[in-house]
Order: sequence, then C-alpha cells, then structure tokens
Amino acid sequence: MTPHISSKKEDIAKIVLCPGDPLRAKYIAENFLENARLVNSVRNMFAYTGTYKGRKITVFASGMGMPSMGIYCYELYKFYDVDSIIRIGSCGAYDETLNLFDTILVEKSYTEGNFSKALNNAECHLVDADNDLNSIIMDTAKIQNINCIPANVLCSECFDYYIEDINVLLDRLPKDLNITAAEMESFALFYTAKYLNKKAACLLTVVDSHYKKEEIPSDAREKSLNDMILLALESAISI
Repeated sequence: MTPHISSKKEDIAKIVLCPGDPLRAKYIAENFLENARLVNSVRNMFAYTGTYKGRKITVFASGMGMPSMGIYCYELYKFYDVDSIIRIGSCGAYDETLNLFDTILVEKSYTEGNFSKALNNAECHLVDADNDLNSIIMDTAKIQNINCIPANVLCSECFDYYIEDINVLLDRLPKDLNITAAEMESFALFYTAKYLNKKAACLLTVVDSHYKKEEIPSDAREKSLNDMILLALESAISI
C-alpha cells in the first residue's frame, strides 16, 4: 500500500493501461476485461484488474496533469513492480491534417515545465517513449487495421483552451520537433519510467482541433475511444 493506492501488490498486473478519467477505467473494465474487479478506489481513482485474452492487465486511472500522473506511475513502478505503462488519453490537434478520432502514438513528449527538476534536480524538457513498446504498438496497429499516427506532442501544464493567446504558445514551441498535438501527462510518465528503468508509451485520440474548431462533446468522449483502447489491449498481450 502507498498513500494513494490501497491495492495489494498481487492485485496489480505487470502491464498497466492508464486512462486519465476514473470513469473511463470503469468503462474499459466493464466492456473489455474478463473477471475484472475493483482494486483501488482511494480518492475515487479507480483501478481494475482482470484478463484480456488470458493476459492479466490492470487499468488504473491517473487523473489530470503531470503531478497526478507522476504520483501514480511512480508508485506503480516503484512499489508494485509494474514493468510497462501505456497511457491512453485524449489530445487536442495542433496540425490541420489531423482529424477527430485519429489515433496518435507519441514518440517524443516536450514540456516547458519543470517536472524533472522537481523529481531529481535534472534539467530536461524532452523525453522519448520506450522504443520497444512503440514498435509493438505500431506492429499491432497494422494487424488490427487501425491507423496509428506517430507524433511528437506538447505536454502542457495549462489546459490550452484557457491560455490567453494560444498563438503565442505555438510560436515558441521548438520548430524542429514538429509538435502536432497537446495533452497533459505524457512527459511525467515517460520521464518517471526512464528514471526508474521502466517502460512507457502513450496512445492518444484526437478529441478537438485548434485549426478546425471542432471538438467532441464531453459526454461522448468516454465511449468514443474504442479503437485506441483496443489497440492498447491487443498490444499489451504481446508485451
């Protein structure tokens, strides 16, 4: 047990899928896993462990933002011996070629924040996903006939809809990184994984677009991400 997780060590699988939303974790457990059972509800951050095609898998909500993700992935890696975490979340598109419901596989996560300095006094603003996990996910996407787009993303500390001038943010992003989308958790996950010598990947579904002025209503998001969920689960059984 930790201050944030009440599970027994044997309750948590070696491979964990991390949606941000606790209700999305519940949705995945009820619709995709067999014999799923609730293994954590501290702070209503729901986690479920069950099987998918015979493979033991845990779905554990991470909450929103790098501090929340940083807590849960650190404790899962450090105290529950989790080997691999695949974040499954949503993102906003910063590239006009991306469409709603597109599935993105993050290659590099960039942040302007200071998560690394806070964790271990390091100056780091760019971190890669695990190459082995990403290769498995891309191979699985081909088998499942799911269009999966490799991309670099911004991991923001502020929900971009609330930023005073989004164009100022876009102008100061490193141009050589070709950042095409934004979310709020991947950097903390990737950095913590590398710090603890573990593995991490991040799949995202586009739910709004800066250029196209489109978005999915919030009440439709929970059930709109099935391609990404299926890709994560099918990949997990090959890890």
